Amino acid sequence: MSDHGGTEVRDAIVIGTGQAGKPLARALGDAGLETVIVERDRVGGSCINYGCTPTKTMVASARVAHLARSATRWGVHTGETRVELGEVVRRKQQVVESFRDGSRRGLERTEHVELVMGQASFASADVVEVALSGGGTRRFRAPRIFVNTGTRPARPPIDGLDDVPAYDNTTIMDLEQLPRHLLVLGGGYVGLEFGQMFRRFGSRVTLVHRGQRLLEREDDDVSEAILEILREDGLELLLETSARKVERAGKHGLRLAVEGPEGSRTLEATHLLLATGRTPGTDGLNLAAAGVRTDDRGYIRVDERLRTGVDGIWALGDVKGGPAFTHISYDDFRIIRTNLLERGDATTRDRLVPYTLFTDPQLGRLGLNERQAAAAGRPVRVARLSMDNVARAIEAGETRGFMKALVEPDSGRILGCSILGLEGGEVAAVVQTAMMGGLPYTALAEAVFAHPTLAESLNNLFSTLDD
Repeated sequence: MSDHGGTEVRDAIVIGTGQAGKPLARALGDAGLETVIVERDRVGGSCINYGCTPTKTMVASARVAHLARSATRWGVHTGETRVELGEVVRRKQQVVESFRDGSRRGLERTEHVELVMGQASFASADVVEVALSGGGTRRFRAPRIFVNTGTRPARPPIDGLDDVPAYDNTTIMDLEQLPRHLLVLGGGYVGLEFGQMFRRFGSRVTLVHRGQRLLEREDDDVSEAILEILREDGLELLLETSARKVERAGKHGLRLAVEGPEGSRTLEATHLLLATGRTPGTDGLNLAAAGVRTDDRGYIRVDERLRTGVDGIWALGDVKGGPAFTHISYDDFRIIRTNLLERGDATTRDRLVPYTLFTDPQLGRLGLNERQAAAAGRPVRVARLSMDNVARAIEAGETRGFMKALVEPDSGRILGCSILGLEGGEVAAVVQTAMMGGLPYTALAEAVFAHPTLAESLNNLFSTLDD
């Protein structure tokens, strides 16, 4: 249906097919609301196309290479280990395309939902114009508009960067020839995962991080343990070091001038990975035409119900700032579905935000850590257990890392955990289940878990609580 100006009228418009937009469009369609969902590039958002799915597929290949090279530790003797990066990339792409095609088919099969490919921008608070990928434009009017346009890699202000080939987390996953020496700028999640991955593939890796320690949101002991693990794996890590200038060096190389604790130096390498953060995908949306406000970094401002302050416009997922995780984007969808379709009253208030760093071993994190508790002035009891005291880890031959949990002294409630170890993300999920149920730490300390499992180690972890 169109109005007299040729603008097509719908019940809802969803901009972006990420892990909030896609399920939301399907839920709206299933509820009988005529919905158009607009995608500029590839269905599935960053998680399927550039983030979780491809990176964890390649991390799995890197772990196999690592195990093959160190197989003699388990009494297994193999021949030379050689990584064919092109084969790794093709396997990754097959998984990505399978997930992406499934997402697209799901949208196209949903009644009352139309997928439109193109760049969306606001013409007013209830009109969105789409510059179609195949040429031409369409205009849509709807009383409900949802923005789920995510983020993209940020590009740091380094002199000479525009004159050298530089990769981000998206483009580096298409390399089919292994970098001889990879420079990684940034010591966050992306930098650490990719740095360890390419080291295990066989590249020399130097990671440059301007902070005093890696993962500055984590406790000092966690950051230090991860630093030691990565150095043990053969990465060169330069902390408190800033990139100043980059230039080409010969036909296939580059030079990076850095400033660190020991003064100025020049690093020579063959490839450069930029892992220095993300920037919101709000450019091109013409948010001003709708009256939607952003913060000083360009993220859309929302309240605890994901409303933008403009009636009928919501923002979901990474584009609104805050925790940039796929599972948070999906929970944003659930909040909208609950409030809009089920007449509920869901909010982001007091939402537990678990996350996992997919280095090997993994870091599973949830709730408060010691640093945050101290900043908030909250008294805590701390439980800590080294992974070399975990039976399953010893049997598996993977004892790097430790477990730590915080408990409220009076109530015995679990306030958070940091699980750095074999399948740390999975073990943290067991702790999360107890926290979601409001159980005291004794529920895990005295639980009967199957032996020998990693979850069983929670018995011993909570037996170490300090006084």
